[in-house]
Amino acid sequence: MGARRALVAVSAVQLGAGLAGQALALRRRRAFDTPLLAGSPRTVGRDWWWAGTALSPPAWTVAVHAAALARLAARPDPRAAAVLGWVGAALVPGYLQERLVRHRLTPAGAERAETAAAVVGLASAAVMAVLGAQAPGVRP
Repeated sequence: MGARRALVAVSAVQLGAGLAGQALALRRRRAFDTPLLAGSPRTVGRDWWWAGTALSPPAWTVAVHAAALARLAARPDPRAAAVLGWVGAALVPGYLQERLVRHRLTPAGAERAETAAAVVGLASAAVMAVLGAQAPGVRP
């Protein structure tokens, strides 16, 4: 598999994990909860637009991710690859700072759907960051 195709594939998986995490968080009212800021279960839908949820990035990040993914899927594009790499690099600490994600990554906190969303989201974001940084024509 070529580098571009691999980045497109893993970025699509990450986008799917983010959207699944968002749907799950909205349904279960899982607001964002980081060391510096926390949302409210009552406003999780509104907060998703700017801060994300406990299991997904903010709407504006999802939009940037989807646009870059569509552009790279259509044709080779070093800028789109770089954007995907940067999005992945930003998502890794984003997932890790969420209290619910950290809890779901422990044996005591495992829960089938939320743990799956956290693990797939985090792992695919990390791979996306690496592949995006290695894409031809991309300079760190």
